[in-house]
Amino acid sequence: MRTVPSSRYWCFGFVAIAGVLTDLATKWKVFHDLGGPHRMSDWTYRTDLLWGRFEFSLATTFNHGALFGIGQGLSWLFALLSIGAASGIVYWLFVRGNARSLWLTVTLGLILAGALGNLYDRMALHGWTDNNGAPVHAVRDFLNCTIPGVEIRDFKPRLIREYHWPVFNFADVFLVTGAVMLTLYSFFAPQPSETSESGGIAQPKADAPPAAPSSPAPGAAA
Repeated sequence: MRTVPSSRYWCFGFVAIAGVLTDLATKWKVFHDLGGPHRMSDWTYRTDLLWGRFEFSLATTFNHGALFGIGQGLSWLFALLSIGAASGIVYWLFVRGNARSLWLTVTLGLILAGALGNLYDRMALHGWTDNNGAPVHAVRDFLNCTIPGVEIRDFKPRLIREYHWPVFNFADVFLVTGAVMLTLYSFFAPQPSETSESGGIAQPKADAPPAAPSSPAPGAAA
């Protein structure tokens, strides 16, 4: 087990807890104010953007799949994957010692926040039930966006003015942000040096030839 600065534990905990609280609080607020799923806010923000339009509003819905509605009907599978991911994050950061990197600590704190926020919903801890009174094991989504997009027709890209993005939540935002940060880290992370890998002692190369014996200086006494 590698030594990790104590500040990394606090940083990781703060990012993860703040992210989970933000996600759950906004879900509760929007669903409480709008009155349940399949409701829309009475306002919409619109503006021109690039070659099309950007629109933003609130629209409550239950997502029985994963990020942005992928894998509908597999809530329990994604719940198990979230638990596994959370365990792996803690192990990789603090047992393997990767929390020595502040960037990785924040990155995986965001990913854990997103995973736990959606796991809370998949376990039906939000308290919502269906028409038969059964718990709804689904994620609460409410961020509704329309953006300029690109579609492929006849193997050719074509710009479209409005593409309706799948409804999402802040847990999804944290997951995507963490994934982007993790990708950047994989490209730009400093490579460990030979000195750090050998415990602070530079090791000679195995194939280096032995040093030649030094010859006595001219005129030296025998």
